Amino acid sequence: MAEKMKVALVGIGKIAVDQHVPSIATSGDWELAATVSRSGTVNGVPAFTDIETMLIDRPEIGVVSLCLPPVPRFEYAAACLRAGRHVMLEKPPGATLAEVYALDALARDAGKTLFATWHSRMAKGVQVAKSALAGKKVERGHIDWKENVRQWHPDQDWVFDPGGMGVLDPGINALSILTEVLPAPVHLRSAVLRTPANRQTPICAEMMFSGGITASFDWLKKGTQTWEQRFTTTDGTSVHLLDGGNRCIVDGTEQPVTELGEYPALYAQMSHLIRTGKSDVDLSPMVHVSDIMTLARRKEAPAFEW
Repeated sequence: MAEKMKVALVGIGKIAVDQHVPSIATSGDWELAATVSRSGTVNGVPAFTDIETMLIDRPEIGVVSLCLPPVPRFEYAAACLRAGRHVMLEKPPGATLAEVYALDALARDAGKTLFATWHSRMAKGVQVAKSALAGKKVERGHIDWKENVRQWHPDQDWVFDPGGMGVLDPGINALSILTEVLPAPVHLRSAVLRTPANRQTPICAEMMFSGGITASFDWLKKGTQTWEQRFTTTDGTSVHLLDGGNRCIVDGTEQPVTELGEYPALYAQMSHLIRTGKSDVDLSPMVHVSDIMTLARRKEAPAFEW
């Protein structure tokens, strides 16, 4: 059996605790060897409060997974690459497209793997939907991505600060699926963003893309949360993704799906990339977000408080 790779996890917040830590713990490829966080820790794992100290003190750790918010992430990622570490980026991979292109160049120069992850692409039904749409022309489609920010990002003001993206933070998950399953690319035609009077980023968004694709994102959804995408092709094929892409219905019939969950699949892919000497830095979901922020009309929404 191959020796497990040592990984350091940076940013011990909700997503790290809920997804990254258990995915690493149950993997045969990985050992969580250190954490870096101003306050968060993982029981039994050596903890650091700054990245530079960890990189100096733990040279045997060859991989760093960054889970901190996107705005400060560039400096951490650049430091890790310059120190000869492979780097895994939570979504979105950065605060701007330019900085991720810069990280990609750094990784190539260093001969290290850079993985810009999109966890929703690893949802169990996504590849089934992609196969069902392959070789077909999508006539129309609609996305409903509606959840409660108070449940998923409680008291996390950074999501409403510049760079936090607001509702486009979960919305980029939907866009990552869209750009994975469609047989041909689409581009934004128009959008409307509603931003709370006391915040910097939108809480609701409506979008219209080429190819008959529309989308509705809402961060104020009470009750049952909705993460669905529906597509109809010119030959009449219907594809319905539910539960964030974890269920797929084709022409009214539920399809068998993969067993591996989103974050375990990401870590399996990171292991594969490192072992094969490759990187994966697909920025197409982030391009759509950038286009939305560029083209959208702005409307004021009521002030938002936690």
